Amino acid sequence: MDFDKKYLRDLDWLLILLLLCLGIFSFIGISGATITANYEWKQVVWYAVGFIVLSGVLLFDYNSLGNYAYILYGIGMVLIVGVLFTPLKSGAHSWYQLGVIDFQPSELMKIFVIVTVAKYIAKKDEKEESIATVKNLLPIFLLVGVPLLLILKQPDLGTGLVFIGILVSMLIVAGLPMRYFVVLGIITAIFFGSMTYIFKFHNDFFFKHIMKDYQWMRIESWFDPYNPKYKKEGYQLRQSMTAIGSGQLLGKGINQGTQAKNGWVPVGESDFVFTVIGEELGFIGSSILIFLYFFFIYRMIRIAMEAKDTFGMYIIAGVIGMYVFQVFENIGMTIQLMPITGIPLPFISYGGSSLVTNFFVMGMVLNIGMRKRKLMFE
Repeated sequence: MDFDKKYLRDLDWLLILLLLCLGIFSFIGISGATITANYEWKQVVWYAVGFIVLSGVLLFDYNSLGNYAYILYGIGMVLIVGVLFTPLKSGAHSWYQLGVIDFQPSELMKIFVIVTVAKYIAKKDEKEESIATVKNLLPIFLLVGVPLLLILKQPDLGTGLVFIGILVSMLIVAGLPMRYFVVLGIITAIFFGSMTYIFKFHNDFFFKHIMKDYQWMRIESWFDPYNPKYKKEGYQLRQSMTAIGSGQLLGKGINQGTQAKNGWVPVGESDFVFTVIGEELGFIGSSILIFLYFFFIYRMIRIAMEAKDTFGMYIIAGVIGMYVFQVFENIGMTIQLMPITGIPLPFISYGGSSLVTNFFVMGMVLNIGMRKRKLMFE
């Protein structure tokens, strides 16, 4: 344990206040999502547990986490492999069912990947080695790519894409030359171009070896949810946009929404909680929530810029990449801007393992901020 009361002077209390504000939005959104289940009060309990976890993380120097980075990564990999042999839930092998609690190991794996990649890049910085070589880049892609492929195997495309957001954010902060991103962009374009060609001219091969019919139907229903052909597949998106649109400027009022509460928007307490907020609080309330997220990211950027070492800076870079992607994807999918995935809205969606994991992450960020400079007379 390495804690001094003087560290409290550098604790980012604004960031903690933002977490409390997000908690209020979470309570409003979840309470308006269902009539019978009291998920909002369970979320309050998880928030309390989360703050306890956050406080515990502050007691230890974040560099001690880096000392065990590869061990933690190995534990995460064992959990990710093991979950593939668990029973299906919602069409995926993504959860360990531990009595009343469902534990999703991919949530922990995001943290372990961020810490491990941050440790690897920081070590290269210490040796004054550039990561802009195939030799030094390959381990980073393996550290991210192996768990990514295993998560896609579950299958959980949404969480898998979060790992790409983490990777890109950390490589940008690490100073990877822009030409590498251009090359990656070209490779991505070639990939999608090839998929388009195969779909157009080798349709049978496409649906037999690349994508299942139901997966392609999800994509088509995303582009055209009002097509009668996709009455079932486009139902959730249609109801979501109807709910958000009905909120208009000021919303219908707290707990006055009808779409999610009456069951017309499935999983309104978790994946589609932004839909409930949009319906009840309208454009103004939704905009305030988005502003809170902007300010939330800004505070983390400030902490990263003042970090005492590159290890802390890279950790926050990965965290920022993770949250930016999750917020953009979750809100975007409710308004047809992004395809529908199972990504929760950070600190808003109902879910114990996800929320506690996020508080652990914020504990790391605040920990880095507290130890941003040497204290006198230590």
